[in-house]
Amino acid sequence: MGRGRLRVYLGAAPGVGKTYAMLAEGARRRERGTDVVAGFVETHGRPRTAALLEGMEIVPRRTLDYRGTSFTELDTGAVTARRPQVALIDELAHTNVPGSRNAKRWQDIEEILEAGIDVVTTVNVQHLESVNDVVEQITGVPQRETVPDEVVRRADQVELVDMAPEALRRRMAHGNIYAPEKIDAALGNYFRVGNLTALRELALLWLADKVDDQLDRYRADHGIARTWEARERVVVALTGGPEGDTLIRRAARIADRTKGADLLAVHVARNDGLTDVSPANLTRQRALVESLGGSYHQVVGSNVPDALLDFARGVNATQLVLGASRRGRVAQLFSRGVGVTTTAQSGTIDVHLVTHEETNQGRRWRARRSAGLPAARRDAGFALAAAGLPLLTVLLVHLREQLSLASDILLFQAAVVGVALLGGLYPALFAAIGGSLLLNYYFTPPTGTFTVAQPEAVLQLVIYVVVGVTVSTIVDITVRRSREAARARADAEVLSTLAGDILRGEHAPIAGSGGYSALANILERLRETYALTTVTLLERDPDAPVTPDTLRDPDRWGIVATVGGEPCTSPDAGESDILVEDGTLSLVLRGRTLPASDRRVLEAFAAQAAVALRHQRLAETARQIRPLEAADKMRTALLNAVSHDLRTPLASAKAAVESLHSPDVAWSAEDQDELVATAAESLARLDHLVANLLDMSRLQAGSLGISPSRVAAEDVVARAIGDTDRDAVEIHIPDGLPEMVADPALLERVLANLIANAVRFNPRGEPVVITASAHGDRLELRVIDRGPGIPPADRDRVFQPFQRLGDRDNETGVGLGLALARGLAEAMDGDITPEETPGGGLTMILTMPVRRPRPPSEATSGASAGPAADPEEGATEADLADPRIIDRVAAWRDRIGQGNDRAGPSR
Repeated sequence: MGRGRLRVYLGAAPGVGKTYAMLAEGARRRERGTDVVAGFVETHGRPRTAALLEGMEIVPRRTLDYRGTSFTELDTGAVTARRPQVALIDELAHTNVPGSRNAKRWQDIEEILEAGIDVVTTVNVQHLESVNDVVEQITGVPQRETVPDEVVRRADQVELVDMAPEALRRRMAHGNIYAPEKIDAALGNYFRVGNLTALRELALLWLADKVDDQLDRYRADHGIARTWEARERVVVALTGGPEGDTLIRRAARIADRTKGADLLAVHVARNDGLTDVSPANLTRQRALVESLGGSYHQVVGSNVPDALLDFARGVNATQLVLGASRRGRVAQLFSRGVGVTTTAQSGTIDVHLVTHEETNQGRRWRARRSAGLPAARRDAGFALAAAGLPLLTVLLVHLREQLSLASDILLFQAAVVGVALLGGLYPALFAAIGGSLLLNYYFTPPTGTFTVAQPEAVLQLVIYVVVGVTVSTIVDITVRRSREAARARADAEVLSTLAGDILRGEHAPIAGSGGYSALANILERLRETYALTTVTLLERDPDAPVTPDTLRDPDRWGIVATVGGEPCTSPDAGESDILVEDGTLSLVLRGRTLPASDRRVLEAFAAQAAVALRHQRLAETARQIRPLEAADKMRTALLNAVSHDLRTPLASAKAAVESLHSPDVAWSAEDQDELVATAAESLARLDHLVANLLDMSRLQAGSLGISPSRVAAEDVVARAIGDTDRDAVEIHIPDGLPEMVADPALLERVLANLIANAVRFNPRGEPVVITASAHGDRLELRVIDRGPGIPPADRDRVFQPFQRLGDRDNETGVGLGLALARGLAEAMDGDITPEETPGGGLTMILTMPVRRPRPPSEATSGASAGPAADPEEGATEADLADPRIIDRVAAWRDRIGQGNDRAGPSR
């Protein structure tokens, strides 16, 4: 069973009558005996619309519950099981409720179409993806529900349901669209005349593009080459010369005179050795065309007028803009030139010859002559023949007694060879013929006449002419080889443009794929470069046996991508085909037979198409795997986190609260205080664990906010110690250390985790030592304990989330403390490095960037010290304004001073 047909009713705004038109179409088909059902129709309470549903079979909707509310959606399975001939389904761009079979209704419709059921649906222009942002700029209302344009473009029929803005506003005022309480607001906002007019124009232009695509496909399928002036298309021909800018701007002005006209620029890559093409000019002119809303194209052809007209007719152009000839007046006497020839052969295409600064400057003539030997060499060859041969004749006449006829012929032959090497074919032929006449008249008996008496002399003259012609031919072959090199250069130019398109990310739609891809762009470039009607990339069934029959069987091949007219279904369906990827892919060309000289470039196109297809599939696989990978990581992290580590403090708090709440036990005041303290301690632990989880998730998501400022080491250490037993920590921080550049709150969290981890594993009675020292533009804070330490092989593992390296204590965290500490430090351009404490234990080294103090000469007299003195770095007055922190900082500064007195200078 084949795929069903899709008919779309397109409207410019709500209320134009799309649903009514869809139901009327369904009613007409029912009257003709067609099996029609209503899969999903929204009448919006409009009586005339609802009346059309009477007597029509309605497929029951599917009910879904979401966040406590029931919703009804299209039941795709019920429609396909019912198998009607036609299904009416409203609102193509609708987003389904989470939990539905598909995320979007257009995906549901795709399934129904694949089941062989025809579908009639509706959509508003504001829901098309390509114009969604434009609609928001016009109306100020964002549209959350969108449908890819290609879904609608693939429809077999698209019909515009049109209504004048004034008529639509009258319908609104009469209450035929919205409820009475919404009418005034709608008329004053979304349904303003200007908004409706702009939306109507968008709908008309979008549909015009759709119709244009259908027209191109029809002309290609029916082999129509002549131009149909259904739409203005202006083609400007570029040679790579400086006059291209003038031509582009003139062509743009011509296109602007007609609303909706297309501007296309084309460059013919010549294969006759033209050397005056400037890649820099073409690159600049391409950017100019694209900035003016046009498109750039490149074709290959030895005959420029034919190539230009083939391209113009292929794109259904109506006007062609050319530059006036750059050749001189003398050159124009011998050849009409590209402009005159193109005009004579253009037929119904209007040709504009635009004058410019390079007109009649002769550059084109010089370029043509440079295709063979340079003009100076040919002129020198003729001059040598005209002057050298008479001089040689005079010389040999005086030496007639000393030299024989054979010697004379050899000397003339040497002169001809010299002329051939210098000037090429025509000067050499001139020299050979002229020399034979001079030899015959002056040196061949009887002299003074053109009669040859001796047969041997005739043979000598013939050999003389043959050698001259042979040498000239060799020179001519060399010229042809140079032209072949020019052809290779033109091929390279095409491939360079192709590579540039891919690197620039230019995309074109893939017919039948519903998306955009560099693969389709490659095929389109190939089609237009060689003036083909269809280019199709086919893929062979990998399970089919490889035999001559299966390689040509259409049932064994599937269409991967196609551009142009009717797709080719097998390698035999086109004039040429190129197999790639060990015969699993075939690039099939239809339109004309290409010469064997183009095979190398075609193979390059085919290879690039195979690479693009592979990249496209890898990208699609990556897109499919990425959400699964992210979900798996999140699930694993949550399962590890919501374990005994989180349940233990929660269970403790719950047990304490339930015990206090129990009426069966009379608790004493001391017991109540103990239970409350237990609950508070457990909840605080739970709060700490959850905070670590949230911070780690923000770190991994890259959404952690950081506000760096100047931070003194002693201040942040004092705050980080917090409620830790002061006898468990010993501080040795010298004076005069530079301030660190960090987020004070995050840096405090880092140090708090490091200190808590050290206190936890330090032997009872042994203090954790905190030291600080400056090294260049970094400051090191060391947290030193005398615990069991960590083996060198496991020191990096301790910074992995949910990792404890076999710790027996599973009640104090989820293994995020050190991982979170390193993550926060790295987010502030710092680092944490573990190393062994001399004598046993672990030393955590926190390295942070510092801000060097300004020299005394730059300091402001009387300025207050500390972070608040530098407004550029972000002040920390908010942190220091808390009286409790001020008291704590003062107390710990005193303690730091006492410790320094005891310990002496820090290392």
